[in-house]
Amino acid sequence: MPRHEVVVVGAGIVGLATAHRLAGRGHRVTVVDKEPTLAAHQTGRNSGVVHSGLYYRPGSLKARLGTAGAASMVEFASRHGITVDRCGKLVVATDGAQLTALDELVRRGVANGVPCRRVDADEAHELEPYVSALAAVRVESTAVVDYVGVCVVLADLVGRAGGDVLLGREVLSVEDDGRGVRIGTSRGELRADRLVNCAGLHSDRVARLAGVDPQVRIVPFRGEYFELAPHARHLVNGLVYPVPDPDLPFLGVHLTRMFDGSVHAGPNAVLAGAREGYDWRTVRVRDLADAARWPGTWRLARRWWRTGVDEVLRSLSQRRFLESLRELVPSLQSGDLVPSEAGVRAQAVDRSGAMVDDFLLRRAPRQLHVLNAPSPAATAALEIGDHVARELEAVR
Repeated sequence: MPRHEVVVVGAGIVGLATAHRLAGRGHRVTVVDKEPTLAAHQTGRNSGVVHSGLYYRPGSLKARLGTAGAASMVEFASRHGITVDRCGKLVVATDGAQLTALDELVRRGVANGVPCRRVDADEAHELEPYVSALAAVRVESTAVVDYVGVCVVLADLVGRAGGDVLLGREVLSVEDDGRGVRIGTSRGELRADRLVNCAGLHSDRVARLAGVDPQVRIVPFRGEYFELAPHARHLVNGLVYPVPDPDLPFLGVHLTRMFDGSVHAGPNAVLAGAREGYDWRTVRVRDLADAARWPGTWRLARRWWRTGVDEVLRSLSQRRFLESLRELVPSLQSGDLVPSEAGVRAQAVDRSGAMVDDFLLRRAPRQLHVLNAPSPAATAALEIGDHVARELEAVR
């Protein structure tokens, strides 16, 4: 197998895990990222959950890599002294109309090899005394982890293997000159035999810079969070999730006890005014124009406008946000919520307006582009890295 000089664009967890796996296979790897820190966007602004693989269509990349990642991420964190807590999760049905969907989650979980089981209301209340539940799915393998800590270790391992992690270098151009790939950055040019694009919120743009039609656009959805005030943290023991809408790639507003004892509440899913739009004040004309030029954006809006309006109203009203949480934990009060940091999900949307459900990769000569890697990509990062490394070695 030939050894290559590889440039990986993106120093989030998927880019760093891919670089680590490539370095482990003997390739010389350079990671570049426009930000001055590791994990500045999706990786550093999520709930820290190591997902089990429960939700995903059997046979999909999310199911295969996510289920394997639930084990490999916990093992990696434990081996390297990174904070991890396998606390388990409860997915609760709060009304009878959700029971069929709850049973489908169990079916998918079993098909994907997830250690899950249906529990009745009494057992659900033993696990989470303050939760409202007619029935629930218990998943023992779900954990929370310090994903930024994982990234720090991955970057160190890349360096120890002879690679480089170059921060503060925005990719401005990509050119295949017939002998390799030339990557122009804000701090000079890099040359490589192969390019891997793990640019997350900007992955479609990097693909277009490289002359590749991604056939999707990244549409940013902001996920807003609250935390439970210290006096209310006792209301949640582990992770409490609603039964999700099977037609949407979002899991719904939920409650997550973090490894530091805090409890996160959220996220919602609001169309953001910028790809890095972490609040309502942040609007970027270029990002809005990019979305507006893509026909899939308008088709998406026509199909889901009612859901979108509900999400906007919930974003603007803490009372509405609290009402969603009280469906899970009825005793929550308005004084129990404290605003917390938001994140933005990079969601690929195709021309038809469909939100791409699975992980999505596109090959090109000397290049591989990871174009859809939202949740559970952090969970599956080491497995995605293996998958990308094998795919890249098949690229000519």
